Amino acid sequence: MIEALAGEFDGIVAAAELNATDDEHDPEGSTIAFERQRVAAMLRDARVKLHALDDALVSVAAGGYGTCASCGGPIGDERLAALPATRSCIACAGGEA
Repeated sequence: MIEALAGEFDGIVAAAELNATDDEHDPEGSTIAFERQRVAAMLRDARVKLHALDDALVSVAAGGYGTCASCGGPIGDERLAALPATRSCIACAGGEA
């Protein structure tokens, strides 16, 4: 996903450079700027998720996966199935998903 989004972002940037659009005055410029920022945000989110999954793998290797980082209690199997990189149980998460 990261590779695909990075390629899409690079393509948008390259296309914008070829067209020399003026984001402020060109009607298409705002669309290009919007798309660039949308893809950039998705790319950031994908990198954050990858980092969280890497942290979860480290936790698995250390034997602490499935243990809440806040209270030390178990994180329920259903929560881990839905959010494999979560570091908190439902009680400590305070209802966050």
